[in-house]
Amino acid sequence: MAIHEKSLIESDRIMEHESLVVDGVDVSGHWNTMIKPRYIADYDDDFEKIIQSYGGGENVHRCWQCGSCTNSCTVYALNTDFNPRYWIYLTRLGLKEELIKDKDIIWQCVSCNKCTSICPKDVRPEGVMKALAHWLEDEGHTETSPSHVFDDEFWAQVEKTGRIEDAHVIMNFFKKTKQPLLQPWLTAFTTRMIKHLPFAHLIRMGLNFVFTPRTKSWGRTGKVLRDYVEGEKVAARQRRQQIKEAA
Repeated sequence: MAIHEKSLIESDRIMEHESLVVDGVDVSGHWNTMIKPRYIADYDDDFEKIIQSYGGGENVHRCWQCGSCTNSCTVYALNTDFNPRYWIYLTRLGLKEELIKDKDIIWQCVSCNKCTSICPKDVRPEGVMKALAHWLEDEGHTETSPSHVFDDEFWAQVEKTGRIEDAHVIMNFFKKTKQPLLQPWLTAFTTRMIKHLPFAHLIRMGLNFVFTPRTKSWGRTGKVLRDYVEGEKVAARQRRQQIKEAA
């Protein structure tokens, strides 16, 4: 039987003979593949609760490992090392050190939400990926990820005006991540948009960029939203601290 997700196993634990005949049966190559056993004792029983305390990670306990998230994943289609199903499995087992090995790739989730749409148990894998990325940042294993910078910029504009001005979000994101403002794909996108959109619409977009409008009565509504978000953040930090103290 084939060994699925063989790339997840360390190469020094895989034993395979290129040429092997057993009792007259040729079992060369993949047919004789064996995996050396290993024993793991450094698991954290409370790790699942910690991830659940992050926004998006609340339903990680529902996963039954069907693999639909990974099969539908946009990033996995390009790079099989990006594996939401495997990371959710590690989270449930409390294998933090195994997760840290993949710290340089977990944040690459593009939030297409295909995994969340197809998940039969409402695990919301996209949210779990975000929760894991934020945990890695909080624990000092990674620097602030570009996706986190984008989320913060997006939220800052909602908080300020009650709406999003796309050009401001993109420009500020590039500045904060020290990327050039003039990128080939953005230049091509803007050129095509100018060529095909009605002139009046372009004028309206330009005015919105210079004089960013606010949602009507946003002052009071925005305050309620800010207070709620801040309260949720404080409560989540307190829950994580309680879990750590109880461990």
